[in-house]
Amino acid sequence: MPVQCVDPAPGMPSGSAETADAASTEDALRASNAALRSELELLRDALERMPHGMCAFDGQDRLVLANAHYRKIWCLPDEVVRPGATFRQIMDATPGRETAASRSRPPPPPGSEGTRWREWQLDDGRLIEIVVSRRGDGSCVALHEDVTDQRQAQERISFLARHDLLTGLPNRGVLREAIERALADTRRGEAMALLCLDLDRFKPVNDIYGHAAGDALLKQVAQRLRDNVREVDTVARLGGDEFAVVQRGGEQPAASSRLAQRIIKALNRPFEVKGHVVHIGTSVGIALAPHDGSDPETLQRNADLALYGAKSDGRSTLRYFEPAMNERIEARRGLENDLRRAIDERQFVLAYQPRFDLQSGALVGVEALLRWQHPQRGLVPPGDFIALAKETGLIVPIGRWVLEQACRDALAWPGHVAVAVNVSAVQFLRGAVLPDLAHALAATGLPPRRVELEITESTMIKDATAVRSVLHQVREQGVRVALDDFGTGFSSLSHLRSFPFDHIKIDRSFVRDAPQRPDLRAIIRGVAAMASGMNMQTTIEGVETEEQFQAVQALGCDAVQGYLFARPMPAQALAQLFSGPPGRQALVPRGEAASER
Repeated sequence: MPVQCVDPAPGMPSGSAETADAASTEDALRASNAALRSELELLRDALERMPHGMCAFDGQDRLVLANAHYRKIWCLPDEVVRPGATFRQIMDATPGRETAASRSRPPPPPGSEGTRWREWQLDDGRLIEIVVSRRGDGSCVALHEDVTDQRQAQERISFLARHDLLTGLPNRGVLREAIERALADTRRGEAMALLCLDLDRFKPVNDIYGHAAGDALLKQVAQRLRDNVREVDTVARLGGDEFAVVQRGGEQPAASSRLAQRIIKALNRPFEVKGHVVHIGTSVGIALAPHDGSDPETLQRNADLALYGAKSDGRSTLRYFEPAMNERIEARRGLENDLRRAIDERQFVLAYQPRFDLQSGALVGVEALLRWQHPQRGLVPPGDFIALAKETGLIVPIGRWVLEQACRDALAWPGHVAVAVNVSAVQFLRGAVLPDLAHALAATGLPPRRVELEITESTMIKDATAVRSVLHQVREQGVRVALDDFGTGFSSLSHLRSFPFDHIKIDRSFVRDAPQRPDLRAIIRGVAAMASGMNMQTTIEGVETEEQFQAVQALGCDAVQGYLFARPMPAQALAQLFSGPPGRQALVPRGEAASER
C-alpha cells in the first residue's frame, strides 16, 4: 500500500516539534536530578550531624548506611562499617555484650513490623541504648545513644533518695523496709531485734574541731558499724548522730546483746579525725519482735525508749525495752491533752518564711510554718509536737485550720505571691486534703493558683496510689504541688515522673557544705537540670550564709529560701517586704536575721 505523505504545517520545519519536546524533557530531567542530589546532600548532612548513631540494614541484613557517630560510639574501623557488610560481620567486631535486661526481652516474630529496645555494655564500661525499627520486609533502621552519663546520674539520684549523703548508709526509708521484711519472718518463727543507738560526747567534737571533723567522725562510725554486722543485717543512719541496726535471726536476746556489746566496744576505741585523736562512745536501746512490737512504728518507739533508758543509766551501756519505760509515754499523753486543748482554744499561730526568685530577686512566695503559743510553756517549736499530732491524728484538724488561715492571710498580699502549706501523710490517709482545701478556698475566696501544697518524700510511700490520685485532683483545681526536702528520704525517678509536681525544694542538707564540696554543688545542679527538663521549678532551702548563697546561686535553681534573707515572721511583718524595693535588692542578705540564727 502506498505511503501517504503529509506536508508539515506552514512555517514549521519537519521534526522541530519532536526536537523541542526532547529538549524540554532533558531540561526537566536535569532539574529533577539536581533537586534530588540536593536533597540527598541535605539528608547525608543531617545524618552526619545528628547526635545519635544511626545505621540501616536491608532485608538480607546487609548494611546500607551508617553515620560517623555510629562508628564513633562503637569504635569500629571504616573497613568494617562499609555498605554491604553483613550484620554478623559487624557484630563480630563489636566489643562488649548485650545486657541481661535487654536479653530478657523477647525478639519480635519473624516478618513482623515494630520497634525493639536493646542495650549493650561495652568492654570499657560504657552503656549503649539502641532503638531498632523493623519493617515487614526485614529491613531496619536503628538509633544508638551512649547513655552512660545519663544512667550514672539517674543511679546517683536514686541512691541519694535511699541513702544518707554523708555516710552512704541506708536512710529511714530503707530501714523501715528492712524492719517490715524482718517482721514478716517473725511470723514464720524467726527472731529479730532492732537496735537504736546514738553517740556519746559527739557534740564536743563538732564544737571543738568543727563540722568537717564531725562529718569525718560519722563516716568512720558508719564503717565500724558495717564491720560488726552480717550481710543479712541492716545498718541505717537516722540523722545527726543517731543510727539503727536491724538484726535478723539468732537466739534472742543473747544475739542482740552480743552485737550491742561489740558495737559499744568498737565505738569506744579512739578515732583519729583531722589529725586529732577523739574519744566518743555509744548507748544502745534494743527492742525484740514480736514481743516488743509487731509493726515498725511500735518497734522503733520501744527501741527509742530503751535507748533513753540506756542513756539515763550512764554512757556506753545497753538496755532492753521494758513496759515501765512507758512513763515517757504518759508524758506524751499529757502533751496530747494540751494539744487537744490548743485546738479548741485556738492557741496556734502561723509564721511565714519568704521565698525569693533568684533571677529577679522578687518575693514570689511564702511558706506557712505552724507555731504553738502555749499558755504556760510559751512558744512551742513544731519539733516538740508535730510528730505527736501526726501519731494521734490531731494533725487533721490542725491542718484544716492552717490551710484556711494561710489562705485568709494571703488575701492581704500582692496577687503574684503564693502561699505554701505543708500537708502530712495522715491528712491524705484520713481523706482530709481535698475537702479541707475546697473549704479553705471557698471560705476565703483566694484564687487556687496562689496556693501550693507541699508534701515530703515519706508522704509519697504511705499510700502512693491514693496520694497520687489526690494530688492530680488538686492540680485540676489549679493548686500547685511541691515536693519538700528533696534528697532526704524516699523519692525516686519513678515518683518524680508519676506524681504531678510543679516544684521541687532541695533540702538544706545539700546547702550547708556546698561551698567546700564540689560534689554537693554538682548534685544541686543535676537536680535543677532534671527538674527543668520535667517543667518543674526548684527552690534551694536553708541558705544561711553569704558563702552558701554564692556557692548555689548559679547552679540553675529558680528560687532561694533561708535565714540569710528572711526568718519566719508574722503575717503583719510581711507588709514591710512587700512595700520594700523591687528586684534583686530583695536578695540583699539581712545581717540581723542572719546573726540571729
